[in-house]
Amino acid sequence: MQRVKAVVRYDGTHFSGWQVQPGKRTVQLEMERVLTKIHKGEHVPVVSSGRTDSSVHALGQVIHFDTTLAVPEEKWPKALNQLLAADVQVTEAAFVDSSFHARFDALEKTYRYRVHLTKERDIFRRHYVYFYPYPISVEDIKRAAPHLTGTHDFSSFCSSRTDVTDMVRTVHEVGVEERGDELLFTFRGSGFLYNMVRIMTGTLLEVGKGLRRPEDMPAVIEAKQRESAGNTAPGHALYLLEVRYE
Repeated sequence: MQRVKAVVRYDGTHFSGWQVQPGKRTVQLEMERVLTKIHKGEHVPVVSSGRTDSSVHALGQVIHFDTTLAVPEEKWPKALNQLLAADVQVTEAAFVDSSFHARFDALEKTYRYRVHLTKERDIFRRHYVYFYPYPISVEDIKRAAPHLTGTHDFSSFCSSRTDVTDMVRTVHEVGVEERGDELLFTFRGSGFLYNMVRIMTGTLLEVGKGLRRPEDMPAVIEAKQRESAGNTAPGHALYLLEVRYE
């Protein structure tokens, strides 16, 4: 039995997230469908670095699976991509030790959120950016962002629908960059709670809109109450960029 680590990217538009759900199209289901076909009907479970929600995209999702087939590691991307749907692609694969775990061994994740700052919607980007036609102060957002870094109990930035009890996470970076007509948020940390990146984005946009002050962020964290933070930004403009391991 050989364990394979692979990097996967996908357009989340037509997926109901990563995890298998009854009656829904998910990325995990698509990956396992193809691996089962390659293994002549034998079910092959796929483990990812973490779930992504409905409509969320990935450029660097990491998975692992075990195989009994004598396929060279460099051949796995082509073998999988020949059978995968057009909105999923394996970009690299490598053999790893059987102790490797895509989720538990992950040290750091990086997400990006794209906000489209124009008065007119771009219909060709509607599945990939959050259309935000309001005047905002990018400088205020940049002043607020560093307050969201560090090791904290991030309960205020977690969906109430979570079953996680440990809300402490470490955020290394919250970057804010203007690029053309888009505002790009980059979140890098040891891990993120359910909807944490999207709630942080929604809260920072409220700062930019003048509904909150940059210096209010520490109090939002300290409150440890979901209602203290801002709205949850839509999922379709969020991207899992990278997962880092040792």
